[in-house]
Amino acid sequence: MSTTTIEPSQPLTVADRCDRCGAQAYVRVVLPVGELLFCGHHARAHADAYSGVATHVQDETDRLHAEHGAG
Repeated sequence: MSTTTIEPSQPLTVADRCDRCGAQAYVRVVLPVGELLFCGHHARAHADAYSGVATHVQDETDRLHAEHGAG
């Protein structure tokens, strides 16, 4: 049995999709048993649920301002 580990520091790409809604993912939540990808909206909505169990949270939501002129 082989497993693949993604480095938490690897940048998220347009191919990475939110596990909740399918939008582009800007947050990677690494858990002891795997990982979840979230768009900015769902990362905020579920932060209370994962913040206590995540081993690493890679938040690239600042890219939304640069890529989409939000702000």
